[in-house]
Amino acid sequence: QVQLVESGGGLVQAGGSLRLSCVASGRTFSTRSMGWFRQAPGKEREFVAAISWSGGTTYYADSVKGRFTISRDNAKNTVYLQMNSLRPEDTAVYYCAAAHYSSATATMLAYQYWGQGTQVTVSS
Repeated sequence: QVQLVESGGGLVQAGGSLRLSCVASGRTFSTRSMGWFRQAPGKEREFVAAISWSGGTTYYADSVKGRFTISRDNAKNTVYLQMNSLRPEDTAVYYCAAAHYSSATATMLAYQYWGQGTQVTVSS
């Protein structure tokens, strides 16, 4: 069993930055790939970024490539999402997720555990 707790969301102006954190409980964190997803009001949940168990492989949605960076610290059981040059269209609830697998994946069905989400609001 893995429990995930996100933090770091908030209200920021367009062009600003936020850093999301996700702390995981359980001993299997370091063997799992991790991902960030987001869901805006009235829209389906979508992939944002993923990182392999070692941190050696990362994937990003085209909409955030070059602006967001995913990283992890296995010693702290924590995954991060650094978000720069934020845009109003980045406004959403951001979810951290832990996958079945060690390889990074954008496939939502591969993710077994989910956090409760943290709200990110970008004002124009």
